[in-house]
Amino acid sequence: MSRALSVLWTVTPSIYPQPWRSCSRCGEPRPFRCSGKFRLNANGKRLDAWLVYKCMACDGTWNHAVIERRAARDFEPAVLAALEANDANLVRRFAFDLAALGKSVHRIEEFAEVTVPKTLLGEAPVHVPSLEIALDVPVPISLRLDRLLAAELGLSRNRIAAMAQAGRISASGALNRRCRDGGRVRLDFADEADAEVIWRAAICEAAASGRRDCPG
Repeated sequence: MSRALSVLWTVTPSIYPQPWRSCSRCGEPRPFRCSGKFRLNANGKRLDAWLVYKCMACDGTWNHAVIERRAARDFEPAVLAALEANDANLVRRFAFDLAALGKSVHRIEEFAEVTVPKTLLGEAPVHVPSLEIALDVPVPISLRLDRLLAAELGLSRNRIAAMAQAGRISASGALNRRCRDGGRVRLDFADEADAEVIWRAAICEAAASGRRDCPG
């Protein structure tokens, strides 16, 4: 049987963006790291919430306003509980809101490190002439698509570029641009000598030990 192998890559940043701003202790711009904790203040019937950041040099704190003067009655109980529990998903949502973060900082430093869980969509065919990769990118990342493909497929970026030039790689976006949510990539490697090595890498997650664990 000959058909494309389909896989979903969920691309998630491993490191929060680090805003740079003037540190009141250091007296100069410093990078701040996200603490993963919220600070809440209820003033009568109004609620304020901040995401707490810490200076990378002196550990001094900066509170990034994420909710300001909102009526307490407007909050769903689940959202309020998530704030109080420092829910990791809610922290991530605010920490990666670069538009809101950029309003009160000098600059934002982003990192390319990501984790890429892979989900095989359907069964792997006996013969794999082509590969289709769907990208789930839940929060903005700075990683370029060609770098992602090179890292996860175990290929050099020169090889990725050569395959693209030969029409063996096509994508919904430019390879030299950031990975985008909903993006799709197709690889045709029917004539590639290492085709099986490539498609197996596409469905297997790289472990810290250098081994790859495959789904299913």
